[in-house]
Amino acid sequence: MYDCIIVGGGIAGIQAAIQLGRYQHQVLVIDSSDGRSNLCRCYHNIIGWPDGVSGQYLRDIGKQQAEGYGVIFLNEIVRTVKKDFDEFVVMDQSEKFHQAKTILFATGVKDRLPNFANLSPCLGISVYICPDCDGYEVKDKRTLVLGSGNSGASMALSLSYFTNRLIYINHEQKDIDQKNKEKLKDKQIPIYNKSIAEVFTEGSLIQGVKLTDGQVIEASHAFVSFGGNIVRSDLAKSLGTKLHKNNHILVNPRTMMTSINRVWAAGDVVPHSEQVTIAMGDGLQAAIWIHKKLRSI
Repeated sequence: MYDCIIVGGGIAGIQAAIQLGRYQHQVLVIDSSDGRSNLCRCYHNIIGWPDGVSGQYLRDIGKQQAEGYGVIFLNEIVRTVKKDFDEFVVMDQSEKFHQAKTILFATGVKDRLPNFANLSPCLGISVYICPDCDGYEVKDKRTLVLGSGNSGASMALSLSYFTNRLIYINHEQKDIDQKNKEKLKDKQIPIYNKSIAEVFTEGSLIQGVKLTDGQVIEASHAFVSFGGNIVRSDLAKSLGTKLHKNNHILVNPRTMMTSINRVWAAGDVVPHSEQVTIAMGDGLQAAIWIHKKLRSI
């Protein structure tokens, strides 16, 4: 019987695990290694890392730190989480069962990215998904926005704060609202309503794209915005937790506890600005209140 099972071993989950480990609780982190922090090759807006730091490095060093406090990590996919009186039973994909007094969901969000394998090494280095995190990286630079309909249009308009050298490629050729079209025109952002046939990269650096009509558009930076990201809240929903209309898990902003007793949520699966440092804070705050609850049991 664990004091807490953390579902999701990204930034929020690991930070919570470190704190709970320091409280000397028995903690199991179950992670599928398929989160945002696995993909981002460089975060640029974290204090203490002026040259950036990769998500994988933060995960690796954080896991090592948590293990030093006795936290156990399991590389698995969670299939079900059920409540059995005052306990929770978690079944993984191998159909093994794990019991806990409390649960923390740090399951995050799955971004919808275009199916070009060579984009992956570029994420966080020359290809980005978050204007708040990385808009500064394209300051005054020629930048492609690879997107779909209004989602891509909104990204391009957000980035116009940093650069006026933007090109929007509406890869899926979805409709764009007239209002957005007018704003893009006012910002002199050209729109290409054509699909991308090929993405040119050199290592972690994007070089440009080739459209289906053969046209090549060169640029050294790009943002991706296709919309339809998946909020991984299904397991929490199965327990009856209340969700926001966009499927993020609703929590008490002070304690990070959900609408279900002894169930918490932290990180990007909670409705807020999806930032690494906020995920860290969420995980730490949740751990503090999980500890308080465990002391009262």
